[in-house]
Amino acid sequence: MNAYQLEYFRQKLMSWRRDLVEESQQTIENLKEEVRDVGDEAERATRETENALELRTRDRYRKLINKIDSTLRRLDEGDYGFCADSGEPIGLDRLEARPTAERTLDAQERWEHLQKQMGD
Repeated sequence: MNAYQLEYFRQKLMSWRRDLVEESQQTIENLKEEVRDVGDEAERATRETENALELRTRDRYRKLINKIDSTLRRLDEGDYGFCADSGEPIGLDRLEARPTAERTLDAQERWEHLQKQMGD
């Protein structure tokens, strides 16, 4: 991968990270601003369900931000774009679709199959 492509993915990852952080901060602000005195129990239950969903989404964002940070470190170390298992180059199409990919498609399928077997 050339320097231009590496910089493209760096900017893509940093932009994605920035967007996730902004959305997480917005979630926090929304939860802070929400009025806690809700009239009836049904509305309170609805709000609690919505808040739980927001918090799960925020937790997903936190994990994704950590993965993006890890990917940016791999980019800095020169490991970005290479399969963690085989060392083979990961295709640009795969990286475009999933910039945090650590494995080639074949290696990812093998890894997921192995994880599924270990879980059973």
